[in-house]
Amino acid sequence: MNCDWSPLDDALAACRRDAVPLAFWWRDDDAKAPGAALDRLELLSRHIDLPVHLAIVPAHAQQSLAAALDTDRLIPVVHGWAHRDHGGGVGKKNEFLSPRDDAIRDTAKAMAHMRSLFGAALRPMFVPPWNRINDDVTQALARQGFSALSTFGPRKSADAAIGLVRINTHIDPIWWKGTRDLMDPDQLIAQAAGHLDARRRRVEDPVEPFGLLTHHLVHTDAIWDFTATFAKRVLDGGATAWVMGNST
Repeated sequence: MNCDWSPLDDALAACRRDAVPLAFWWRDDDAKAPGAALDRLELLSRHIDLPVHLAIVPAHAQQSLAAALDTDRLIPVVHGWAHRDHGGGVGKKNEFLSPRDDAIRDTAKAMAHMRSLFGAALRPMFVPPWNRINDDVTQALARQGFSALSTFGPRKSADAAIGLVRINTHIDPIWWKGTRDLMDPDQLIAQAAGHLDARRRRVEDPVEPFGLLTHHLVHTDAIWDFTATFAKRVLDGGATAWVMGNST
């Protein structure tokens, strides 16, 4: 890929120089069923030796998906319930931000269904669709067996609620507001370098795992190529692969 990786390389070198540990993790959203894109995701995960936390939409997940997954490589986590917008056309799309009476029942259903499919392989992380969630739902998650909440952007605090750690993602290569293809790679590299610098200077949480967010079902070749190069560069630059345990 023809872009300048030096800002990222320099930021990683500065983290090593200042002994700032960097855990790196990967989340991929919207999984529903086996298919060619999911196969390609697994192959890439093996190639760069970084497991993927696969955010699966419970209402659409079937036994065929559970049977197809190598859960050491594609680690199942819970992606909302049905990935349905409940915003009513007001504001940004969301499934769990706009108040509704059955939201907490949906998160409980999601956990129960995913446990029935994946058993002990399921990691109890809740990923709200569109990365949006309100406080009432957040507060209920730990009681339902979740131990982590993941959205997007640097976290303000390590705990989202009592018994619920926040582990966010930070880099998304898709230009959602434009072509829905790869965002300008130089802009992505600058974003990543800026985030690492902010961690190193303690402006942002230096302990939170650094997260890559992808969406395998809509990737173009350019997005696949950037994802592969970016992840490998971060790992080669001194980051260590992070994987969620069953109790985080």
